[in-house]
Amino acid sequence: MNDLVIRNLDEGVIESLQRSALLHGRSLEDELRDIVTQAARTASVRRPLSAEEKLAFADRICAMSPPGPQTDSTLLIREDRDR
Repeated sequence: MNDLVIRNLDEGVIESLQRSALLHGRSLEDELRDIVTQAARTASVRRPLSAEEKLAFADRICAMSPPGPQTDSTLLIREDRDR
């Protein structure tokens, strides 16, 4: 496996990546490895996603939400607006 060095990243970009890693419960290195791997896969795939792939993607997104009832976003927006 090879090493990769990226120089001169803006401090804001680094902080954003660190927050993302924290949210995903992994190290910055693991977060970057996942981002680069996904970008490489996306760049190499030029065909549209199949229905099964779209459903699998939707399932992964749903799995990121905590179990149980969710608050209606309309209520949250109204509360925020009323403040």
